Amino acid sequence: MIIDVSQLVKEPIGATWRYGFRETAKSPISGDVTLLRTDKGIFVRGTIETTFKAVCSRCLVPLEQPLTLQIEEEYSAQADERAFIINGNQEIDLSEAVRQHLLLATPMKPICREDCAGLCPSCGHNLNLGPCDCPPREIDPRLAQLAMLVSDKEGQ
Repeated sequence: MIIDVSQLVKEPIGATWRYGFRETAKSPISGDVTLLRTDKGIFVRGTIETTFKAVCSRCLVPLEQPLTLQIEEEYSAQADERAFIINGNQEIDLSEAVRQHLLLATPMKPICREDCAGLCPSCGHNLNLGPCDCPPREIDPRLAQLAMLVSDKEGQ
């Protein structure tokens, strides 16, 4: 997602460009961004839509979820460790900014659906497909008193 900004950097401060893109190389990604000429460089603001592929953290089924990112970053002509740069060819590369926003927007433990039942801890059967044939789990004798409290509450 490299954008040639050689003409925009020659414009006066406050000049804007709109830029839309669609890429499908690794994963589908599209977006519309506004480039604003500032006194330090180029301010990029826009919306990016993509999908992220992951594995459900409960049942281990592959999943793909749509994701919309709101991006706001400034690109500077001077090298600064806190800012993205406008390279020597007067181009900005949105890839790293999008990658960082994508990392922040993806859940740490993605799930395929809110009521995902997960896997049986004994046999590994996907409980979303139905119950497994494992015998009911025995209660740890150290926790038996707690189980009685729960069953007493349910009976009331």
